[in-house]
Amino acid sequence: KLLEYNSDTPTSIFEAAVFQWTWLEQAIERRILPGRADQYNSIHERLIERWRLIGKGRPLHLAGLTDAAEDAATLAYLADTATQAGLSTTILDMADIGWREAGGFVDLDNKDMALAFKLYPWEWMFQDAFGAKLAIALTQWVEPPWKAVLSNKGILPLLWQMFEGHPNLLPAYFEDDPKAASLGPSFVRKPIYSREGANVSLVAEGIAVSEQDGPYGAEGFIRQALAPLPDFGGVFPVVGSWLVAHAPCGLSIREDETPITGNRSRFLPHAIL
Repeated sequence: KLLEYNSDTPTSIFEAAVFQWTWLEQAIERRILPGRADQYNSIHERLIERWRLIGKGRPLHLAGLTDAAEDAATLAYLADTATQAGLSTTILDMADIGWREAGGFVDLDNKDMALAFKLYPWEWMFQDAFGAKLAIALTQWVEPPWKAVLSNKGILPLLWQMFEGHPNLLPAYFEDDPKAASLGPSFVRKPIYSREGANVSLVAEGIAVSEQDGPYGAEGFIRQALAPLPDFGGVFPVVGSWLVAHAPCGLSIREDETPITGNRSRFLPHAIL
């Protein structure tokens, strides 16, 4: 079942693309895994191919919250894949993006940002001081602004509305939709904007059996049918499917001692035997 869809901030991409492949190679070398073991993982190669296609030789700026170690590492990895695709790269903090009336967004050296990747949610950008400039700037953003439609949990009830009964979808409704009552006393309550499990509640027979704190919720909630994760000895894994250029190309696993996958949930590599 599709539990969520993240099309904006690719956190854990380094673990998925590089770390688990290194783990596979070393596990085979140490004979922990047989030599025929494989992995569903072409993320790294697909990223390089995609940068080459969309970059067209242009300089690439990569922006995010560089004081955050995880975000900085993610930006560094993506910059490396772009460099391998032949692009020159510049990493900068979101706060260091400037505006020049005659040219649009610029970096600290006053160079135009023609192509930019940002590890920063679109809903935050819309609220920032330069948010009103996004519509008139010539910058090509990765991910593009239309991904804001897909990167919040409001996409889940919309998908159910369009493809009701699809075997890979769970029934989902906006909380103020009278149809939400059809889920009964057991459901998952999620803020429309939420990351890493923040403010998510699992309700079973009217009782919240697991919930996470966080800063979200003012924007509203959705309710989704409860599909409990499998319990493997007290840990609850969830599978992540990676897309590059809209094509599936990788698999990763997160697990936690609670059925809500959060910011500190462990990353697990996988092997195909």
